[in-house]
Amino acid sequence: MEKFAAGVQHIGIPTNDMNATVDFYRRLGFAIAFETVIKEEDCRVCFLKLENLCIEAYENRQAVMKSGAIDHIAIDVTDIDAAFDFAKKGGFKMLNTEIQSLPSFWANGVKFFKIEGPNREAIEFCQIL
Repeated sequence: MEKFAAGVQHIGIPTNDMNATVDFYRRLGFAIAFETVIKEEDCRVCFLKLENLCIEAYENRQAVMKSGAIDHIAIDVTDIDAAFDFAKKGGFKMLNTEIQSLPSFWANGVKFFKIEGPNREAIEFCQIL
């Protein structure tokens, strides 16, 4: 991996019941680090943090409710443009044709894109702005 990768940023888990998910992870010692609603998708999102582990739970009412239900692993990057160029030139299967953004996430928004892993898992490259 090029020098723009800084480690795992979060693990994305869809949920059908955000309150139950938050309660479960709080019992394990996690705290809500950030919470928002994506209005266009009617999707509540909570980032739950315990030390250096962060879980993004999003209530999209599409959780498959079986083993292997983690949706994506996000790699923290310091240069989203360099990461995108690396992925395109590296011949990875791109799940996004351009860099995406969510301006309402965290203080200044995030930029991200996804590629597909060998087991059809999504690998997200994410830069908090």
